[in-house]
Amino acid sequence: MIVSDSLTQSNGAIASTKLDVSVVVPVYNEVESIPHLLEAIASTMKASGLTYDIICVDDGSKDGSADFLKQQATERTDLKAVLLRRNYGQTAAMAAGFKYATGKAIVTLDADLQNDPADIPALLAKLDAGYDLVSGWRKQRQDAALTRLLPSKIANKLIGITTGVKLHDYGCSLKAYRSELVADMNLYGELHRFLPALAFIEGARIGEMPVRHHARRFGRSKYGLWRTFRVLMDLLTISFMKKFLTRPMHVFGLFGLLSLVLGTAIGLYLTFLKLGLGQSIGNRPLLILSVLLFITGVQLFCFGLLAELLMRTYHESQGRPIYRVREVVGHNVK
Repeated sequence: MIVSDSLTQSNGAIASTKLDVSVVVPVYNEVESIPHLLEAIASTMKASGLTYDIICVDDGSKDGSADFLKQQATERTDLKAVLLRRNYGQTAAMAAGFKYATGKAIVTLDADLQNDPADIPALLAKLDAGYDLVSGWRKQRQDAALTRLLPSKIANKLIGITTGVKLHDYGCSLKAYRSELVADMNLYGELHRFLPALAFIEGARIGEMPVRHHARRFGRSKYGLWRTFRVLMDLLTISFMKKFLTRPMHVFGLFGLLSLVLGTAIGLYLTFLKLGLGQSIGNRPLLILSVLLFITGVQLFCFGLLAELLMRTYHESQGRPIYRVREVVGHNVK
């Protein structure tokens, strides 16, 4: 397994340890599921012989999940509880989990027991086969057909076409990542479901494999059709980042140029009608359209310049290069 040295926290003490895997679990009102999930993860990881820790991120639960995790974290040496101040959403919870993960590989899964921790070793094995991210595919999904399965299939098709990363199941939380890949990604909005697409932008090799999926045993689903709008908005963000993150002027400038050319052409035509043919143009809709297109073109150019400045600030303030090196081969390489 390709991993790196890190620090792990256990019972309040910090010890230098080389962990193989960090299992990140976002938690929101799953107090009945957590005990079963922790035992299932621990059993699987111990059987695999890999060193591990579990990072449970409580996302403002109101059912006692946070108190239970705090109590377990003082008793177990493999658990780290990260308690958020309020409910920020799954993306923020996963970002917090990534921050506190110390493993060379990172595995994420839901806390509702629908993902099976027994699939973790297979995901890690595929990760070691040369992938940077391995996504689970709930091939036999145990969810309602109309409210969950159908919207999910449509979303997967749409995301695949838009991003160029074709996966069967973007919504599956059971995924395995190389830690260095996660370190390069910043999450906002609902971007956790687009992690394969974000990883692809960073030049990652993406794999997928079927995983088990169980019916929910406790509580009720936190997902619904109301998330569709947010997913569509984030999809537009991902599409823009994939194509124009380092060259935003190419999109704003193109539309700005087209708008300016059309506005100028219509303006010249109207000028010819006025000065050459003596026709009245004051009541023509084309006059308003010409002015509107010209002003829009100028604004788009300004947006493009601002976006270029923001892009440079984004990369330079964080010391982020506009490229990613997979490996360097040769003698005396430094």
